[in-house]
Amino acid sequence: MKWWAQLMKANEPADFLAALVIALAVWIAVALVRRYGGRVLAHFARRPAARWGDVLADTVRATSLVLLLPVALYAGASVLDVPARLERFIGLTTVVALLLQSGLWVHHFIGHWAAQKFEVARQREPQGATALGLLAFAARVVVWSLVLLLALDQLNFDITALVAGLGIGGVAVALAVQNVLGDLFASLAIVLDKPFVVGDFIVVDNLRGTIERVGIKTTRMRSLDGELLVFSNADLLKSRIRNFERMRERRVLFSVGVTYQTPADRLRKIPDWLREAVESQPRTRFDRAHFKEYGDSALAFEIVYYVLDRDYNVYMDVQQAVNLAIFERFAREQVEFAYPTRTLYLKRETEVRAA
Repeated sequence: MKWWAQLMKANEPADFLAALVIALAVWIAVALVRRYGGRVLAHFARRPAARWGDVLADTVRATSLVLLLPVALYAGASVLDVPARLERFIGLTTVVALLLQSGLWVHHFIGHWAAQKFEVARQREPQGATALGLLAFAARVVVWSLVLLLALDQLNFDITALVAGLGIGGVAVALAVQNVLGDLFASLAIVLDKPFVVGDFIVVDNLRGTIERVGIKTTRMRSLDGELLVFSNADLLKSRIRNFERMRERRVLFSVGVTYQTPADRLRKIPDWLREAVESQPRTRFDRAHFKEYGDSALAFEIVYYVLDRDYNVYMDVQQAVNLAIFERFAREQVEFAYPTRTLYLKRETEVRAA
């Protein structure tokens, strides 16, 4: 072969020996990094704070010595006087091998990351595990598509028409299934962003209930009345969602009215009595109590406090106890609660008759 004769003529035996040593050194270095680098990262992954160590260890183990052999040959050929055609062939082979190896690394990284997340999702949110699997599959398809296009481009293939065809086909498919894709991406947003999870009690507009399932297209919620409410994922994310499971404490505001006949000295003491009624209950934090306004038939007091528990039954138990404490205190102090009343004043006219 002509290129082989040119190669042998342009280089000395010592040059070939140096090239062989460099190629072997690079290949052995890659093999050592693959073997011991994975072990080091796996050992580091045993620490509690090392969340990504195991993923990176699996990614390093995905290094292929066969794919990186062209890299070693390229390093060895750098000390030789190589013909232009052979140099171009070695360079293209090296670039394609690096692209394939990069795709393999990313493929294993996505797979191991998805496997970790899948185990967590299967225990906490079984429905979200399906969406996570679809996300990992889609990411792998995108990665290998990019690797294929870049490899073809390096091999001087005209990928313009291919990219254009893929773009037009993708647009056509997206238009045909845009509603399904919208719900699918909304499902992924729910799984990743977690505005709510299975078991959360939420309010959507005027509907309220507990999340039972987050699917690829729909989310199912069990209402307080027992019926099953089904929401499209895309429509659900467009709504204003109130998640009561994320509530740390519950703010309570209510009013109490007393009659206008209540003496002024007792009116001044009522805010203190209200404060004592709230603070006597466990898991509460008092905020304020004020004589708010003169009502139509009552002198109104406004009370604000916090229940340090998100459970609704706990809140109702505390509010009931507060109401009873206020009622008992007002009874002891002889303060009457007001209720809507109307007083009529009748004027009697005296008829004067002429004698």
